[in-house]
Order: sequence, then C-alpha cells, then structure tokens
Amino acid sequence: MRKKVLLLGPHGQLGHEIRKAHAHSGAPIDLVPVPREKLDVAIRGRVEEVIGELRFDALVNCAAFTRVDEAEDDASLAFATNAHAVEAMARVCARKRARLIHFSTDYVFGGDIARREALREHDAMAPVNVYGASKAMGETLALLQSGDAVILRVASLFGESGGGGGNFVETILRAAKKKTPLRVVDDQAMSPTAAADVAQVAMRMLLEGCASELYHAVNAGSATWFEFASEILRLAGTGAGIAPCTTAEYPTRARRPRYCVLDDARIASEFGALPAWQDALARYLRARGHA
Repeated sequence: MRKKVLLLGPHGQLGHEIRKAHAHSGAPIDLVPVPREKLDVAIRGRVEEVIGELRFDALVNCAAFTRVDEAEDDASLAFATNAHAVEAMARVCARKRARLIHFSTDYVFGGDIARREALREHDAMAPVNVYGASKAMGETLALLQSGDAVILRVASLFGESGGGGGNFVETILRAAKKKTPLRVVDDQAMSPTAAADVAQVAMRMLLEGCASELYHAVNAGSATWFEFASEILRLAGTGAGIAPCTTAEYPTRARRPRYCVLDDARIASEFGALPAWQDALARYLRARGHA
C-alpha cells in the first residue's frame, strides 16, 4: 500500500534533498510538496486550515526560520515558525494518526560551556540564542502533542537548495574566489553534516519505520568552523589563505554555542553510521563541480 507523505519546506536544503532521494528511490510513497506559497506556517491558524483538510500518512516538516542573527530581532516570527507551527502540525498529525518527522538543530544546546563530550539525545537542552530556544520549544511541543513524533536534530548543514539559498561551504568558496581574506572562528566545535545523507535516513524511516524518538542525524566526526573551512579550501584546491580567530574577534548578533558536537550512536545503531563529514564534503564538492 502506497503512503501519502506531505513535505513542508520542499525548497530548502533538506526539502530539496528529500525530494531527490525520493525520486531516486522508487519507494511506494506519494511525496506531496507543500510550498510556502500554499502554506506559510508562521501565520496563525494556517497549519490547521491547510493540512487539516488533507489525507496523509506522514508529515515531514522541513519548514523553519533558520536565520540565526535575524531571530534575535524577530523572536515572534522565529517562535511562530519553529515552535507554535510545529505544535499545530503535531496536533493535526495526532488527530489523523499520522507520523510527524520534524527536523531540529544542534543549537538547542550550547549553554554548557565546559562541555567537551558529544551531546546525546536526552542531554539537557540549553540554547544560547533565540533561534535555538525556538527550536527547543518546537521539540517539546511536538512531543507533548503527538505520540508518533520523530525528531531529527541536524547540524551545520550543507546541501543543494531548490530555493537558491546558500550554506557555509558556498559562502567560503565565494569568499575565496573574491580573494577575500578569510578569518574563521576556531573555538566553536560542531558536526558538519550533508543534507543528502540526512535525507537518505529520513527516507529509510518512512519506509522501514523507527521508534518515536529523538535522533541525532549527523555525519561522523566533528570540527571547528576553521577546520571545516580549511578542508573546504583544500578539497576545492583554491589555494586561498585562511587564518583562525576567536569568537571574541568575530562577534555576531546572536551568541553561538562553543561546543555542540552531537553523539550519533543511536542513529548508527538503527540505520548505520552516516559517512565521515570529510567524505560527505568531498562528495558534495564533486557534485557541485568544485573539486
């Protein structure tokens, strides 16, 4: 029996890669993209109004407010999109007995400044900015409203985007082309992750099933932003110069976590470990014609 799956946020990095993974899989799934033009999740009541009238077996939510610095100045929009809309999705899914697959972020962590061990799914959340707080609330509300919610925390994503958005990899490559002197923070550690690899896991969850749980869906390994940028330049063969700097030397509107490396043991035990981030990066650069 074919499943009908709604996909919110189909033109972002994750949505784009999920559509690609579905197209190549031949899976017995009817994937129905629901773009922002049809459903702006930030508008109160629109989630229930639009998807409440549809029949579906699962809802994959890739819609999110991800502009971390802008969230500091527009907290109401961040929370409307990342928290209250997610609560509405979970409520509709519960009523229809449909599964909710929702994507969250490593930025639900960061407040434990002494942390140096990879964060597990049930470690206490401690966001340090509005964006992270809104995503943390979204997780909590989804789990309260739906007994069949799967939450995938992802981190530092790089992937193609149907909406023309960028990512850290493309930002570094653009700066290198312009011969812009590169200074990148070297005291923030995270888990660089390919959206394509996350999309493969999401498709397997839809096909094979999984527990209604929190999962850290990240590529194996960790890096600082400077280490990540250095590997981008090395693999791309640009020869551009790059220097490390501290967070204090590169201030941003929103605070960033100093350490938000995610432990991938749960996802690895159930679906196999995602490839090392360096391998995923090399694959992405080749596909984009950068290496």
